[in-house]
Amino acid sequence: MRHIINWLLSALAVWVVAHFMRGFHVSGVGAALIAALVIGLVNATLGVLLKIITLPLTILTLGVFWFVINALMLEVASALLSPAFHIDSFASAFWGAIVLSLVNMLFRWLAGTGKRDS
Repeated sequence: MRHIINWLLSALAVWVVAHFMRGFHVSGVGAALIAALVIGLVNATLGVLLKIITLPLTILTLGVFWFVINALMLEVASALLSPAFHIDSFASAFWGAIVLSLVNMLFRWLAGTGKRDS
């Protein structure tokens, strides 16, 4: 049940970010649900691999390079889902990744799904 709630919160975050960020487009609620699923799958596969490979660069930049990787993952999801989910440029993906992370954290905190039950 926790996974479904997190997926719905992620979709809501994608939809909210698309309404407030220039260059970040979602065609509707259904597209936001699919985009959240694809973003999660891309991050869980390709994102993890890239984060492991670029760990020295991430340490060197004090973690800032992870925003670049997250932006690349959004670009990959955008390429897979275009035109339902589309990002205009890498700059939009970079800033969108930062805002999306913050909105996602806020929603999960408000919903109380960020905590693990024993």
